[in-house]
Amino acid sequence: MLKLKLRYIVYFVLLTSCRQIKIIYKDKNAPIEKRIDDLLSRMTLEEKIGQMNQYNGFWDVTGPSPIEGDAEKKYNDLRNGFVGSMLNVRGVDEVKAVQKIAVEETRLGIPLIIGFDVIHGYQTISPIPLAESASWDLEAIRKSAEMAALEASAVGINWTFAPMIDVSRDARWGRVMEGAGEDPYLGGKIAYARVKGFQGDDLSKVNTIAACAKHFAGYGFAEAGKEYNTVDVGTSTLYNIIFPPFQASIDAEVKTFMNSFNQLNGIPATGNKYLQREILKDKWKFDGFVVSDWGSIYEMIPHGYAENLSKAVEIAVNAGSDMDMESNAYVNELSKLIKEGKVNETLIDDSVRRILRVKFELGLFDDPYRYCNKEREKKVLGSKEVIDASLDIAKKSIVLLKNDNQLLPLKKYGQKIAVIGALANDKTSPLGNWRIAAKNESAISVLEGLSNYKGNTIAYAKGVDVVLNKTDFTREVVINETDTSGFSEAKKIAKNSDVVIMVLGEDGFQSGEGRSRTEIGLPGLQQQLLEEVYKVNPNIVLVLNNGRPLTLGWADNHIPSILEAWHLGTQSGNAIAQVLYGDYNPSGKLPMSFPRSVGQVPIYYNQQSTGRPNYPGGDVVFWSHYQDDKNEVLYPFGHGLSYTQFEYKNMRIKQENKIFVVEVDITNTGEIQGKEVVQLYIRDVFASVARPIKELKGFELISLNPKENKTVQFTLTDKELGFYNNTGEFIVESGLFEVFVGGSSKTVLNGKFEIK
Repeated sequence: MLKLKLRYIVYFVLLTSCRQIKIIYKDKNAPIEKRIDDLLSRMTLEEKIGQMNQYNGFWDVTGPSPIEGDAEKKYNDLRNGFVGSMLNVRGVDEVKAVQKIAVEETRLGIPLIIGFDVIHGYQTISPIPLAESASWDLEAIRKSAEMAALEASAVGINWTFAPMIDVSRDARWGRVMEGAGEDPYLGGKIAYARVKGFQGDDLSKVNTIAACAKHFAGYGFAEAGKEYNTVDVGTSTLYNIIFPPFQASIDAEVKTFMNSFNQLNGIPATGNKYLQREILKDKWKFDGFVVSDWGSIYEMIPHGYAENLSKAVEIAVNAGSDMDMESNAYVNELSKLIKEGKVNETLIDDSVRRILRVKFELGLFDDPYRYCNKEREKKVLGSKEVIDASLDIAKKSIVLLKNDNQLLPLKKYGQKIAVIGALANDKTSPLGNWRIAAKNESAISVLEGLSNYKGNTIAYAKGVDVVLNKTDFTREVVINETDTSGFSEAKKIAKNSDVVIMVLGEDGFQSGEGRSRTEIGLPGLQQQLLEEVYKVNPNIVLVLNNGRPLTLGWADNHIPSILEAWHLGTQSGNAIAQVLYGDYNPSGKLPMSFPRSVGQVPIYYNQQSTGRPNYPGGDVVFWSHYQDDKNEVLYPFGHGLSYTQFEYKNMRIKQENKIFVVEVDITNTGEIQGKEVVQLYIRDVFASVARPIKELKGFELISLNPKENKTVQFTLTDKELGFYNNTGEFIVESGLFEVFVGGSSKTVLNGKFEIK
């Protein structure tokens, strides 16, 4: 009997002990926040700091481990659990190998989050984001991001540093190619669509990846359009132009933010407490984590804001920057700062909680190898589903800027066509910038796309090289400014042709990060080539490949048809050919104004009025203007033509309670089916803070058959009619409003209503 009692006592003690040591963070059925609480309680300070540390891939993971130098230290940090994330490790074998070290060789087995710049596709490349934005097709943009996530997740990646949602008004800034252009309303809609595309509705699904809203904040307003430059903007611009797309990404439940390289009002964004703690985490209730941009914690030293790395770390953590990308800053300096009382450990716990939350939501704790399936990798990369989506968004991104005499679409039979330009035969440049995982020579060239149409005779001449070196992401391009040896051949074939297609513009690496330009015309000798060919045959279709708005004054005055074809990715040539031949009717609209000259930049449609906005007549000089050119842009925001024509009429405005309803009738008056982006703009005529002369507040993409009519309806609520005052308060004021509806920011019907 005594033995039996002792047995029960021992059993009870063992059972109680087991319950006490139950590892909750490994329990798939436990709530995520309880799992995080449990894991945090088990972590040492060094392990917590490790979660805030991101390293770039530093060795061939499936090869021998490092034995000396910086790589050896990083490797040891990984084995000791002092690394929370790695970037630029890709491919199932590589990711699985590095994840195995984190999960199976460290004390707590915390999985890594694997980051990569999946900007506009992984291996299969979609159009650059600025081009996709020209589609104004939110579903196609969402689908494009979904396909990028599908490929990236199949090679082990679970986090992308996209979308970039910086509003920018300066085409000199090379990074405009990575954003959605100049407008906060369109930018917000696109930010929402791209986040949803990357993340889906369930982040734990294996075909989704965490998105990252960047760069917070003001990066697109770098002075003089120069990369990494300082930013100085007023509060009205900050609240009403810069912030709204970031707020839209939070509405889409984006999981991470990236801060920016620039100063904002003298304070580097990485160390800006107002941006990261007061606005993002407190006011907007963002519960994900903030990652620095590459080395930006260290860069607060050359900014003149922190005297050494230790001070930079102190500033960054206290300001709310949760993860350090490749500064080696937190892992080397943070523990000492906590012991000195300069950083409170509760801030560390908050950062680590945010990072762990995303890892749990990705399902990495339940299956750290869930993104590492070799069969899926082979099946998904370059699949028909992904290729088809790339072609679809590429066609929708093309903008017809000009089409005098209906030179386009081309006739399919009986013509002699000259194709001129090095870019016409280029299979790498159309991929654009930010396509790290794409294979060179993998794009369909314009020549290849045209070759699918057999009814015409095509002759090709390079004419002139755009650049003299085929470089990579990290090197400057060398522009051809001397070699005109191909001019004579180009002129010869042009003279003997019915139509000339000239494919000109920028090399894929002439826009993007670090690619600012002081002149934004056709680079090198291409303008000279265009003028020489025009002398022998003016019947020219100019196809532009570029990552930013260009100054095209001469072309607009002389060339009958101009097609903005950007850098369209893997299916570039097929998309361009289908538009040239009319198998796809172009429907794109500009997300960014094209200036007449670089002297107008920065320029944008939603400008403020001045005290002297109108020409007074005669020869009076005292009004807001240039002496040597017009005030107006060459091609305005929202501009884009079609092979058919659309008529706008019968705009009416009615009030329903506190909502204003605007209706307009659209008719396709042409002979072929077409799509039109119907755009609505407003102006708050008199306000406590002066408002822009026009602001986009609604758009709808419609399709109309020949002679078909459709009524489009917009609703204007407080959300559209209000604005942020200079203290960040959202207000709606009574008074007079103007409404404009049309096919661009310039061509519109207009009306008025009043809020009383």
